[in-house]
Amino acid sequence: MITVPKLLILLAIIMVVFGTKKLRNIGTDLGDAIKGFRTALKEGEGEKVAESDDKDKVIEGEAIKTNEKV
Repeated sequence: MITVPKLLILLAIIMVVFGTKKLRNIGTDLGDAIKGFRTALKEGEGEKVAESDDKDKVIEGEAIKTNEKV
């Protein structure tokens, strides 16, 4: 089990290895990636709703039988 003192020691080691500036950049990049992912999911849901609206439409017309081979 991970306790608070172990987490603090781990955080200190990570800060020494990577530095605070690089950790800040990693956090910013990760946040931007998550935000982009959520935005893409919302756009995908909007497209699904638009596609389902088209399924309810009826196309009227007349079928013509021909003897031509395609």
